[in-house]
Amino acid sequence: MATTPAPHFQAPPKPTWDPRDPVRPLLRPTIRIRLTLLYGGMFLIAGILLLSIIYLFTAQALTDSVSELPFKVVEGRVQPTTSWCELPVQGTGEQLNDAVSVCLRHQSDLALEDLLRRSLFALLGLSIIAFAFGYAMAGRVLSPLGRITRTARQVAGSDLSRRIELDGPDDELKELADTFDEMLDRLERAFTAQQRFVANASHELRTPLAINRTLLEVHLSDPGAPTELQQLGKTLLATNERSEQLVEGLLLLARSDNQIVERKPVDLAEVAERAVDQVHAEAETRGVEIRGVRAPAVAQGNGVLLERIALNLLQNAVRYNIARDGWVEVVTETQPGQAILVVTNTGPVVPAYEIDNLFEPFRRLRQERTGSDKGVGLGLSIARSVARAHGGRIIAEPREGGGLVMRVTLPI
Repeated sequence: MATTPAPHFQAPPKPTWDPRDPVRPLLRPTIRIRLTLLYGGMFLIAGILLLSIIYLFTAQALTDSVSELPFKVVEGRVQPTTSWCELPVQGTGEQLNDAVSVCLRHQSDLALEDLLRRSLFALLGLSIIAFAFGYAMAGRVLSPLGRITRTARQVAGSDLSRRIELDGPDDELKELADTFDEMLDRLERAFTAQQRFVANASHELRTPLAINRTLLEVHLSDPGAPTELQQLGKTLLATNERSEQLVEGLLLLARSDNQIVERKPVDLAEVAERAVDQVHAEAETRGVEIRGVRAPAVAQGNGVLLERIALNLLQNAVRYNIARDGWVEVVTETQPGQAILVVTNTGPVVPAYEIDNLFEPFRRLRQERTGSDKGVGLGLSIARSVARAHGGRIIAEPREGGGLVMRVTLPI
């Protein structure tokens, strides 16, 4: 059944000018012009305010210095009115003028000190106001970038229906937003086509393989069939089953590359128990012991896909084990913000430099193609893709003495 395509959202109209045109409109309200006008206007306003305050303080200081002279004339004699102004009781006119000049100079110094102190307080107040206003205006100017970032974060969660649809002048930010919306349109169409292809391929590939399997099983059920024909039918049936596994693995790998949108609480301990039950018969046949303590570890995700992770890891751990006295340990636990599944097994020694190759499709240790009865070479690739789709990861480490330690970490 084909997947229903997501609703198509039309991107906002493009700018009225061609971004590739080297000659752009002179009056185009670019972000550089807007920031220049904003910062220049703020600097001009701050300068006018500071100049006005200093002018008022200076006028007040001059008025105070004139109205509050450090001396006064009483009955034809000059008498000081402050303690720091010393005038001679008797002396020549030149001495008196010098003493008056000293008093006036001292009063001027006091007025300048008072003016400087008030100006510093005014500057401090204006700085606080300027920083607050600049912070608010910068947030307003950069708000389109925040909107673009939030949309990109939502798109990263596989919500390709999101669009920025930025309004405003045709500046660089709107050009960026419109380009991003166009890119999302193309990505949405590509992902929709991919989903449709996966759905169609699932049907087209499974149907002939299922028909072949049915025909082979019917012929094998005939008791009068020759022995050679029965042997050929079993071989073809095994080949057909292998092709079905390959198709299922490829389709699951294609589906699991996307993020999981609908998530539910899934207990990894229960998932691991179901995987152990499915692998138990094969483990007994190969003489491999399955053990381990599985504590409750609830993660958010898709139960079927998480069970696929556990099943693939267990199958690899059982099949790639030692011939005698082999074991597989399956442990689930929780850590702050994480649910963890650990699968440890005995087996051949794995060099650390070959760990990453094991997660590539159709790759095995020292092998690059399928050619054994151990699988189709997609198990770890699918497990890694499913873990990434859940926002988690898989880390593989060589075990001392041989084998691997596979650690799956998923967000709670």
